[in-house]
Amino acid sequence: MPSPNLEKIYIADSYYHVYNRGVNKRKIFLDDSDYSVFLNLLKRYLGAEPAKDNNGREYVWLHNELELLAFCLMPNHFHLFIYQKKPEAMTRLLRGVGTSFAGYFNKKYHRSGPLFQDRFKASMITSDTYLTHASRYIHLNPGKGYKTYEWSSLPYYLTNKYAAWVQPLRIMGLFEPGEYAKFVADYKDQKEILSELKTELAD
Repeated sequence: MPSPNLEKIYIADSYYHVYNRGVNKRKIFLDDSDYSVFLNLLKRYLGAEPAKDNNGREYVWLHNELELLAFCLMPNHFHLFIYQKKPEAMTRLLRGVGTSFAGYFNKKYHRSGPLFQDRFKASMITSDTYLTHASRYIHLNPGKGYKTYEWSSLPYYLTNKYAAWVQPLRIMGLFEPGEYAKFVADYKDQKEILSELKTELAD
């Protein structure tokens, strides 16, 4: 039976946790340039202005259709936290990024065949509790070194780092100034809710 997270109808004005991993749990990021390419693909589709290919043709542009609220890239999987404004925007983003990255990866490492385990999984977040905790769950994926981990959106929450394709304001608006860092650090006292969240989300 297909996973329920593979068979959902993705609707407008909704929050989603999106997840995928390498086929057979293999690594999909082998060096820093792999991480950078994946992030640049997100930027291609979600930047403030449409990006163009070498022939001057515009790529699909989803900046006004979808907000990337948070992300974390791990060696063999990735997490995205998304607010979808228009139906199918998330599918178009993940299809474009996944296809382009797999092509890049296979060419670079002289391999063929699928790179990802399956079609991406997406879990709609309908609970206020999970909405509040989802970004923390994602930012804590690297473990003890989460504060200095290079490939997550945490700096966009805790510093002045800015990019038009990362939009944390919907989540930061739930906290008083300076409270988000404490919220993330307080995870040891929130193991139960994080455990529930892990089950609720696509992981």
